[in-house]
Amino acid sequence: MDIALIGGHGKIALLAEPLLAQAGHTVHAVIRNPDQTAEVEATGAKAVVADIESLDAAGWDELLRGKDAVVWSAGAGGGNPQRTWAVDHDAAVASMDAAARVGADRYVMVSYFGASLDHGVPESEPFHAYAEAKARADAHLQDSQLDWTVLGPSGLTLEEPSGRIDLAATEGSTVSRGNVARVIAGVLERPATAGKFLTFNDGEQEVGAALDAAR
Repeated sequence: MDIALIGGHGKIALLAEPLLAQAGHTVHAVIRNPDQTAEVEATGAKAVVADIESLDAAGWDELLRGKDAVVWSAGAGGGNPQRTWAVDHDAAVASMDAAARVGADRYVMVSYFGASLDHGVPESEPFHAYAEAKARADAHLQDSQLDWTVLGPSGLTLEEPSGRIDLAATEGSTVSRGNVARVIAGVLERPATAGKFLTFNDGEQEVGAALDAAR
């Protein structure tokens, strides 16, 4: 599979890239800063330098043309509501629309456990812009004709990955970024996970088994 991984220098992305490369996929890791090229390519991915905030439709089409799948693992990191909306909503939606136009039909979105249009975060809270942007981007993806999977990991940690998760959790706890990377790799190997919003914590079930049993 030829995969475009948007946000290729993120902490989760840097853990997912070697897993995908080792599985035999070609990974084009999209980054904004060319200084990150060597670190990204050390994972086995191919670095592609592009500013996703400024790409127009033609630029997105060029970036995603020929790809089999898109993994969105980018984020503005909060703080600036305008930039948060530009990245987490506008750029994300533009990537989805381009994926549909050029036939990159498999799309995996890294979201978060509580993402929902009914997120309940007050406008007065700094987290509101992120919650709103992610929820609306997720909704756009779910309304598309793409073979989408939305991942809703709970609180992210830098713990060593256990390779085991809990997909049945109803409340957020924590999950290692390494386990999120394993879930990304796992859903790309499993077409049956398309059309699912998978929320998960660290848990006791091996990632592959958990995904095989996902309903």
